[in-house]
Amino acid sequence: MAEIRVENAIKRFGKVTAVDDVSLTVNDQEFVVLLGPSGCGKTTLLRAIAGLGMVDSGRIMIGTRDVTYLPPKDRGISMVFQSYAIFPHMKVYDNVAFGLQMKRAPKAEIEERVQQASKLLHIEEYLDRYPGQLSGGQRQRVAVARAIAVRSEVLLMDEPLSNLDALLRLEMRAELKRLLAEISATTIYVTHDQIEALSMGDRIAVMRNGKLLQFDSPMKVYDVPADRFVGGFIGSPPMNFLEGQVQRQNGSARVVVNDHVLTPTPEMAPVLAGYDGKPIVVGIRAENMEALAEPAPDALRVKVLVVEPLGSQNLLTIQIGHNVIKVSTHPDFHVAPNQDIWIRFPIDKIRWIDRETGKTLIPDLEKLVTP
Repeated sequence: MAEIRVENAIKRFGKVTAVDDVSLTVNDQEFVVLLGPSGCGKTTLLRAIAGLGMVDSGRIMIGTRDVTYLPPKDRGISMVFQSYAIFPHMKVYDNVAFGLQMKRAPKAEIEERVQQASKLLHIEEYLDRYPGQLSGGQRQRVAVARAIAVRSEVLLMDEPLSNLDALLRLEMRAELKRLLAEISATTIYVTHDQIEALSMGDRIAVMRNGKLLQFDSPMKVYDVPADRFVGGFIGSPPMNFLEGQVQRQNGSARVVVNDHVLTPTPEMAPVLAGYDGKPIVVGIRAENMEALAEPAPDALRVKVLVVEPLGSQNLLTIQIGHNVIKVSTHPDFHVAPNQDIWIRFPIDKIRWIDRETGKTLIPDLEKLVTP
């Protein structure tokens, strides 16, 4: 069993706290993505798990072992770096076999594992070549093959696709996901690319300024972000945010956005009641709004500023008061800049966000259940 448990990890560099009291558990054979912008602490945390940088306080467990202060070679891990980190003077075979040779594995076992890893990564025909004779994608495959040939229970990957071009990254994303499902290793994968995180991970840990903001399934992180930062960081385009105000009418809470009234769901009404007379942020995804060419009940009239045809969709930039937001429409929805359209907001797709704290408001569903 190779469960990874990080408990209250803190890592400082001088006055900067790179990892700020982070706790998380990666289950056995789970694929977890550490996601966040540059400088958020994700690579520092990965290096601490790998033993390449010790934490100042806290504990790191792999399985039942406390590995907090063990060197990397004693942690039972394999690692793939952003740079290929393969030896240019060695042929591909020797690069893949390197970790096994360091462990003094028998020659027959080395041969078997190198061949198996090479077939999984589709590099068996390159074993007699030098890295300089390979493309970037092929060299990255060599680095991954070397890591999995050792058959460690834990695989750590630090932005392994960031040096590849867009098409190759798309191809390698699918290959890596297939590969990791086959080898059943517990994997932690660091990236700043939210598309990689959404498409590959079993769960995503979103970090910012050294803190863990949300740790959940990709769709939960996308659909119900923990706060405004997560909603604005995840998604392309990111979540839209509009300024609104909570008002009470006939004893019920409602939210007014640019004179347009939004009535919250019954589950959210008690939560928003406490914000009576206060501003609130309305969050909604571009694809969750309904664009109409004609007036309709509960629809808000808006002006189109920009139209971006993207093939599978049109991305419209529209203005609602002083808010400029994005709306995704079907490519057959024909509209031009400066044209008026009508927008409808599905209430169940709105995320209500506290303006002061930036936290997403979540209803207490237990209180709504009648005993």
